[in-house]
Amino acid sequence: MTSAEQRPDRPGHPDDAASGPSGLMDLLGVAAVLLEADGRVDMWSPQAEQLFGYTHTEALGQYAASLLLHPEHRDAAIMLFAQVMETGRGWAGAFPVRHKDGSTRMVEFRNMRLTDNAGDHYALGLATDSTTLRKVERGVALSSRLVTQAPIGLAILDTDLRYVVVNPALAAMHGVPEADHAGRGFAEVLPGAPFQAVEAEMRQVLASGVPVVEQQVVGRTRAAQESDHAWAVSLYRLEDQHGNALGIANVVVDVTDRYEAARRADRAQQRLRLVANGSARIGTTLEVERTAQELADVVVPDMADMVAVDLLDSILQTGHPDMGKGPSLFRALAVKTAYPTAAAQAIVPPGRLVTYHADHPAAHVVRTRKPHLISHLDSGDHGRIAADSEAARLFAEAGVHSDLAVPLIAREKVIGVMGLARARNSLPFDDDDVALACELASTAALSIDNAVLHHHIRSAAETLQRSLLPQLSPRHPGLEVAARYLPAQAFSEVGGDWYDVIPLGDDRTALTVGDVMGSGIRAATTMGRLRTATSTLAGLDLDPARILTHLDEIILGLDPYFATCLYAVYDPHHARLQVASAGHLPPVLTRPGRPPELLDLPTGAPLGVGGVLFETSTLDMEPGDQLVLYTDGLVETRGDAIDERLDDLVRLARLGHSTEDTCDRLLQQLRHPGGHDDVALLIARAQGPPTVSGTER
Repeated sequence: MTSAEQRPDRPGHPDDAASGPSGLMDLLGVAAVLLEADGRVDMWSPQAEQLFGYTHTEALGQYAASLLLHPEHRDAAIMLFAQVMETGRGWAGAFPVRHKDGSTRMVEFRNMRLTDNAGDHYALGLATDSTTLRKVERGVALSSRLVTQAPIGLAILDTDLRYVVVNPALAAMHGVPEADHAGRGFAEVLPGAPFQAVEAEMRQVLASGVPVVEQQVVGRTRAAQESDHAWAVSLYRLEDQHGNALGIANVVVDVTDRYEAARRADRAQQRLRLVANGSARIGTTLEVERTAQELADVVVPDMADMVAVDLLDSILQTGHPDMGKGPSLFRALAVKTAYPTAAAQAIVPPGRLVTYHADHPAAHVVRTRKPHLISHLDSGDHGRIAADSEAARLFAEAGVHSDLAVPLIAREKVIGVMGLARARNSLPFDDDDVALACELASTAALSIDNAVLHHHIRSAAETLQRSLLPQLSPRHPGLEVAARYLPAQAFSEVGGDWYDVIPLGDDRTALTVGDVMGSGIRAATTMGRLRTATSTLAGLDLDPARILTHLDEIILGLDPYFATCLYAVYDPHHARLQVASAGHLPPVLTRPGRPPELLDLPTGAPLGVGGVLFETSTLDMEPGDQLVLYTDGLVETRGDAIDERLDDLVRLARLGHSTEDTCDRLLQQLRHPGGHDDVALLIARAQGPPTVSGTER
């Protein structure tokens, strides 16, 4: 065996020159027929069987004229056959042929004379269906005209993404002559990042067959090196009759004018969207920090690459700006960057206090109450916008080139500053940006000032609320007691929830929880009055139902409020619990060795309804038994069924922990992170009757 036979991949081997079957030849179905000099069929191809209908057994040895032609056409065909055989000149044209099924079909022929080594002549006929041929010819003509004359760019690339055909329009877009495209790879003609994605899409289309239609590509070619151009690029996989990939058809339309018009329209619409977004997204809560962050989220990245929102610290402390002559003290509230950058380290982080130098934009804005615009920052100017020299260096390295600071003004007072900067966004801030930033800052400033005012009011109400709640001792006769009060979240007002543990005679203890409907200082004040009244009535040694009846009468004389309340009395010497409810959620009782249960008590109506009878229920409460009293803020959440939440409470109210630990566990697992209501929780565990020494008796 020769070395060439051993190495079929070696250059020059016959296998290297071979190629796959032609899809076009298969489409035309070219038939071959060889005739002897007297007109009889000598050879008959499989395609001839398909075209004429006769098998080779039926055709071989037959006179072709008799087999394939109607009588009226035979003389003309015999004359043409004789001319070819006598002159050696070929003949081409369409001729009507009789199919085996009797029908007549137009067949396109290419006839020629062949001569063997003995000098004998034969006639070779190549034939195909005329209708199919005309269809292919029309397609080729149309394709040729489109490629050469279409105003859009057209190209065909092979499976290695080398250019095969490029029309003049696409060559002009590339700035590369048509002839210089042939054989060159796509990346050679169009280098650069924007076109790398297109090349990746081409490979994906080759692999999957799924076309890409009108994908916009923005970049620069040799024909347009000074500015960006935009093209709509479509990619299609070319296949043969067997579905094998032949290459990629690339259709390109220059859409630069449309792209520029869209950019101008987008910028105008962006400003409108920012204003609308600011109105919708800024001030959704009464939280100072969250409102500042909402402002930052609106302006970055649509308006700036980075933003900082600072508030005068005196506003947070007193609600009023510090009118002193010294430098203003700011508290950073929110920071955001459009992308990871070292410049973020140059911005004062949220929560930090900072005093800026006199020439800093923030200080300038507070003094003048006007926006401060630096359209272009030259080298060495970054110290003007930085808190210190290191921050200036970081801003310079990040490429910050334009800066804008606008005041946050609410109720005629400057409460803070919003600072914006651009780095990757190559456009400098302009007057339109100043107007837009001031409008957004004005919206945010009023919301922030409202949040600060609410914070101060809420702090006062919370202080009042806590001052009205008792300072509990964990030990009472025969009881271990723990209690918790949690106000609502920062964006809600303080409610009227309370608890109390009241020592009574004969080592008994009164346990009560309640909830004044409403919120704010008035609700807290009403709660304080009810708690005081409850403590006073408890000293009268009344039945729990009578206590609630008197409280119902008392609240009718107060502000128009309603309240729920649960009042219970525990007697350690008789291991007995008496309890009555005024529209309150049922307590949970847990006994050793038994699952926790919600007590089935007569619910009663809330206090303040008037004229309602309350009932006292009596049950055993042995040493080790645990009672959980709570307000609705522990179990009620938006979107959850109350029955499911009560089931969760019962499941979690198991024994095995101290009352203090149980309080913490219930709050941790049941208290919703965004709770809109305050919570009062009271847990009492029976320990048996207290022992008293003889001396004490």
